[in-house]
Amino acid sequence: MDYGKSGAPKSAKGAPKFNPHKTLPKGTAEPDAKAALVARMKAAAEKKKTK
Repeated sequence: MDYGKSGAPKSAKGAPKFNPHKTLPKGTAEPDAKAALVARMKAAAEKKKTK
């Protein structure tokens, strides 16, 4: 059995390693994930303090 022929085909040699359909346009602002994470952590810490 030829196992090389059984899988998905190899991508083209010059193909990008990212999906251009999932990337944000250059004019849009990226969501600030770190600030949201810090806010959630602070809220969780306050919730623990009050218990």
